[in-house]
Parts: sequence; C-alpha cells; structure tokens
Amino acid sequence: MAGILDLLNSDIGKTIISGVSGSTGTDQDKTSSVLTMALPVLMKAMERNASTPEGAAGLMGALSSKHDGSILDNLGGLFGGGVDDNVKNDGAKILSHVLGSKQQGVEQVIGQKAGLDAGSVANILKVAAPILMGVLGKQASQNNASSQSDISGLLGGLLGGSSSQNEQSFLEKILDADGDGSVIDDVAGMVLGGNKNSGGIGGLLGGMFGK
Repeated sequence: MAGILDLLNSDIGKTIISGVSGSTGTDQDKTSSVLTMALPVLMKAMERNASTPEGAAGLMGALSSKHDGSILDNLGGLFGGGVDDNVKNDGAKILSHVLGSKQQGVEQVIGQKAGLDAGSVANILKVAAPILMGVLGKQASQNNASSQSDISGLLGGLLGGSSSQNEQSFLEKILDADGDGSVIDDVAGMVLGGNKNSGGIGGLLGGMFGK
C-alpha cells in the first residue's frame, strides 16, 4: 500500500495541494510543506486513538457512515466554488477529536517550520482532514477493514509501516508538543538536524527545511 506521502506526490495529491492552497489563500509551496508534515502527524494520532477498542470502533463508525472516500471522487467540485463551510466544520471536528488538547501545539510547531501563523495552518488542516478521512475510508472499504487490528494495520501501512525510530519519535514529539517552546526546539533540531540524508519523513522534512 502506498504511504500517505506518496499520495501527496501523486496527481491526486497535486490536485489536493493546489485546491487547499486556493481555498485557504495560502502559498502553494507552504501549503505543501504543511500537508507533508501534518498528514503523518494526524495519521499517527489516529493510530494512537485506534489502539483502544473504543477508539477503533469510533473511527470505523466514522469511516463507514460519513467518510467512505466519496469526497475524493469529485475534488473539482469540492474546490470549484470554494470549499463548503460544512466540509470545514467537519474538518474542525475531526482535528479536535484526533488531536484533542495537542491541537494548538501541533499547529504552532508546523506553522513555525512552514513559515506560517498557526491560524493559517489550522485553516489548511480543516480542509485537509476530511480529505484524509476520505483516503482512509476508501482504503478501509477496499481492504474490507472490519476490526481493530485491520484499522491499525491500515494506518500503519499509510504511515509507511517500516518508518524508522527517528521518524516515529519525531511524530510522537510533535504530538506531545504543548506549545511551551522546549519541545518545539527539540523538533526543530530533529527536523533541521542530521536527518537530511535519511529516507522517509525525517529525510523529507530535513530536505525541505534544511535549505
């Protein structure tokens, strides 16, 4: 299964990046940077939530009832006349549910790295979250995911199940960001530090922000 970052590099990913950029009035390169950092973080947070039977059941319920992947079938319509407020409200609910009290810290860290204020990051994520859920919903139905282990495996696969310890710890650190500055410094060191030549998320972030 292709990882979530492979999706961003595909044709559909380019459509998503340009659509989100246009609908939020944010520079396309910065939008791409935000999504490259944020989508793995959201997936990691969902993976955490799905590690309990209640969390997994809640996620599967959302995927089967509302987020079945159909949003991906008409991205032109989604972005065409500006993104519908219902989609953004839905995105806000998803972020609140998935990230909980970490949401502001995550938005601050990503904003600092992408050169945007946290409010702009929040706007991007509100549009991106329902699309991410749609990707997950489509994968779940294609793979007939019906149990906690199915959904955990799906999330792990989209995260690129074999990602290194460095990347896992980077994602965990971002999720534990409480906005006090210290974790942000650690994450900055990790992103800008020695990961530039390694593959995966760490290398990608190092390459992006180490220029």
